[in-house]
Amino acid sequence: MPGFSATDYVMALPITLLTLFALGILLIDLMLPKEQKWANAITALIGLGFSAKAVYNIQHWLGRAPAYPGMMGTMLVDRFAVYFFYLFLAGTAIAILMSVRYLETEDEHHGEYYALMLLSVVGMMCMAAGYDIVLIFIGLELMAISTYVLVGFLRRDRRSNEAALKYLLLGAFSSGIFAYGLSLFYGLTGSTNLGVISNRLFDLMQRTEYKPLLVVALLTTITGLFFKIAAVPFHQWAPDAYEGAPTSITGFMSVAVKAAGWAMLLRILIGSPFHLGGLVYLRPLWFPVVIFVSIATMTGANFAALTQTNTKRLLAYSSIAHVGYMLLGLVAGTATELNPDGIKGILIYLLVYTFMNLGAFGVITSLRHKKVIGDELDDLNGLYSRAPVEAVLMLVFMLSLAGIPPLAGFWGKYFIFLSLISTGHYALASLGVLYSVFGLYYYLKIANAMFMRQPEKGEEKLPVSYAMRAALGLTGFATLFIGILPDSFIRMVNWALGIVQNPSVARLVR
Repeated sequence: MPGFSATDYVMALPITLLTLFALGILLIDLMLPKEQKWANAITALIGLGFSAKAVYNIQHWLGRAPAYPGMMGTMLVDRFAVYFFYLFLAGTAIAILMSVRYLETEDEHHGEYYALMLLSVVGMMCMAAGYDIVLIFIGLELMAISTYVLVGFLRRDRRSNEAALKYLLLGAFSSGIFAYGLSLFYGLTGSTNLGVISNRLFDLMQRTEYKPLLVVALLTTITGLFFKIAAVPFHQWAPDAYEGAPTSITGFMSVAVKAAGWAMLLRILIGSPFHLGGLVYLRPLWFPVVIFVSIATMTGANFAALTQTNTKRLLAYSSIAHVGYMLLGLVAGTATELNPDGIKGILIYLLVYTFMNLGAFGVITSLRHKKVIGDELDDLNGLYSRAPVEAVLMLVFMLSLAGIPPLAGFWGKYFIFLSLISTGHYALASLGVLYSVFGLYYYLKIANAMFMRQPEKGEEKLPVSYAMRAALGLTGFATLFIGILPDSFIRMVNWALGIVQNPSVARLVR
């Protein structure tokens, strides 16, 4: 194909491999008997492994240059994108391990489940590496449509059906608004490339007659972005979708889908740490909106979480609250000019959040057995006497989500608040710390149920599959290891952003 080089093939190889394995799973599933459907999970994990090797090869290439354009200029595969590729693959692999026994218990073990997960990762990679708004939107819709089906995958469960329908309707509405905003930017600039759009917006900002149209385009675009990361007031879909979806998919959505939303938001608002673009020159217009939404998100989500008795809804509001903290990092990262410390806080937060939140949902997933759904707070009563290892791990995950040292969650909040203080946002930093302490209350509600309450009569020892043990062991180890020895992970984030470690921070993490 003219214009399609060898570099384009290399840059697109992780996406191509995932697509081929997804199609392969659909074919293999036709030949597998019902009792061997677990083999689809192994095929999906092998596909993720091949894709990870392709990403590693790209990472090796990037040692010579900060970024490579791919797919005829529609992709910008840089260190920033590679970092998110690894996050997507790690989160998906752990979610697959969580799913095997769960789907057998629900009697819904079908190959298309794993195929849809791989296809959703394809969409996520397009969102993270896309430098053309058409490719970004196609990736977004591929991820969204796959996730809509996965949320409603429990066909005989009315809650799952209702959650999928609500998510579909609200998602389609937000995508329409988002597409309208992008189309306005295309009309204003005559290009779909984020770099070209950025350059032409700089000229348009100097001409007052275009200001009203720029405001409309910005507000509609940013509305779609806030919906995808579930920021208040565009969060209404999250609690219902999290509650009704298969619990393993709830965990997958809370980390991989949310990380993809953040990758897209950063790519559109600031372009790339190496190639500024997108809407970065409209910062005076969207910066106050980000401040308002971050405060509203932290406030609304933390208060809503207090009254929840369903653990999946509680963790949904917890997830929304964490979006508020990460938005504070965006505030610090774009306060005057692009400040890499604020963006660094977001990337570290997404890394540690992947492991601690997936681990929490893994414990809730393991509660599903026989006729017990396992997603109510009372289902955790006396968990320590039935499954002491899972109870201790859940406590670790809850304390990490609260930001208690020396667990991984502490470093996420630390870098966010450090960037706020270094840029002079003392009031926002104080508010973030206050809400972090506030959030500790509802995390300790879960700990209280596990260790202080008595189990229900007739409750037996909790059966946990080997795949689930592997998922919980991996997430628990990562949560502790990153918390105690964060230096190598912080260097990885510095590499993704092309920055040098702050000497004072380097001494602290050692």
